[in-house]
This record gives sequence, structure tokens and C-alpha cells, in this order.
Amino acid sequence: MGQTNDIPNKAIVLGGRRDPRGAETDRLFTFERALIAELDLNTGHAHLCHEYVSPRDVCHESAPSVLFKAGTLVGDTLYTCTETEVLWYRLPGFSLAGRISLPWMNDVHHVLPLGDNGLLVASTGLDMIVHMTNQGDVMREWDVCGEPLWARFSRDVDYRKQTVPKPRHAHPNYIFLLDGEIWATRCRQRDAVCLTADQAPIELGGALIHDGVRQGNRLYFTRVDGHLAVVDAEKRAMAADYNLSQFYPGRRPVGWCRGVAPLDEQRALVGFTRLRPTLNASSLG
Repeated sequence: MGQTNDIPNKAIVLGGRRDPRGAETDRLFTFERALIAELDLNTGHAHLCHEYVSPRDVCHESAPSVLFKAGTLVGDTLYTCTETEVLWYRLPGFSLAGRISLPWMNDVHHVLPLGDNGLLVASTGLDMIVHMTNQGDVMREWDVCGEPLWARFSRDVDYRKQTVPKPRHAHPNYIFLLDGEIWATRCRQRDAVCLTADQAPIELGGALIHDGVRQGNRLYFTRVDGHLAVVDAEKRAMAADYNLSQFYPGRRPVGWCRGVAPLDEQRALVGFTRLRPTLNASSLG
């Protein structure tokens, strides 16, 4: 999810169309194509802007699933990812400007562009953050649990074709920068950790977390139970915790909360998807 810079009062929403055959495979949720829609924030009307299907040779062998995960908008370029690819589009026409797919990409959740310094990619399935060039050459890798690199996985395996068993050790799903250092959000630990310096984690607690979007001196995280957690980026401490379910009396939980786009200090867009059958007490903290 991301706010457009060139079209006032509109936002870009990324996701996918569910594949009705998903229940027949060993993967409960699969998607048949990735979608980009534009949302008018004044009227609530959304229209489809782009559809995408990944090449079969970069998809899971038995149960391919194609959807867009988090998006990052830089100028007129939208960076996003499928489970096994990093892509970027030129706006406003959503023309594909670049695409990279590599064997270590498994359940990719986020890509953070660094300009000429390349791209940071969250390969969630392997509990890794990877720094690569804009051409796809790997410059540095981090295991977000602090374990030896590739201790649990093999460089010789094409993980785009496989389902990595869950639960993951950390489920890193978002990357952000603080004072020039690289941080990753860890869903299962309910925290964010610095990968490039010895700094204390940012502890959030509560239910499983996603995101870590920087807006001024604030970091915005979502919890799957419908909470929006706001962290003071300078103090590295919680500044506010909003229970969004309060806006929907009688409907708890509202949905699986994931995805946030701050508009200003008072407003933010927050995404909700359908509740998963696996939702349980451990997920909700």
C-alpha cells in the first residue's frame, strides 16, 4: 500500500486475486494473479490499474501463487514484489521498468530501494534480508535471527520452487532505515532489529507485527489483531497504540491487519484482509 505523490487524494493498493483451486493444494491460500488498484480517498472508489502473472519458471512447482506484497513509491517509480520476484513500475502508466528473480527469493515480502546503492529485499521464507545491486548481484546477506548464514538452507536449492516449512524462526517482513542503519521487522519476535550496528531492538510486543513505515519521526507498525503501533524513531520507544477494532463495534477481530500508509501525523491508511483459519491465541499475542 502506498500513497501516490502525483495524484492528490489517491492511493495505490497492491494485492492479488484468490485462486479458487488453492484449497486443492498443500498451500491453503494461493493467488492466480497480482493486482494494482488505485483508490480515490474522497469517494472510496477503486479501479484496477494493472494485472500481472509471474513466469512459470520462477513459481512454486505444484502450487504457484502470484500476488503483490508491500510497495514503495519513489518519485514516479513503484517498487514491489511477488513471492519470488522484485519488480518496479513507472507511473502513471504502470509500465514494467525492471524485474529480478533469484533462487533465494522465497515468500518475498518487501523491497526497499536505495537509489544507486541497490535494493534491500526481505526473503521472508528464508528469514533473510539481502542487499543486492539493481542488476541482482548480491552484496550482503543477513540472517535476522543472528544465526550463521545458510545454516538452515542451501545455496544450491532454488527456493522459488519450494514451500519452506512454517513456522519461520522470525518471519522478517519489512525493512527500514534509521540514522543510516538497516533495520528489519520480525513478526514472530514482535520487534525490529538493527542489522548493521549493535543496537537494542525496538520492542513492540502484543500480537504478530508487520510493516515499519517511516513518516517523519514516527515508525508505523501493524498488528494482526487490528492495532496500529506508532514508535518514536528517535527514542526507539512506543508513542501510541491504537485499537482500530473500536471503530467496528461487534466485529472483533475485524480482519487480518497488515499494511499501513501514513498520510500525515493524524491520518493513515491501514489494510485488512480476510481472517485466516490459522488465526489463534498465539497470533494475537
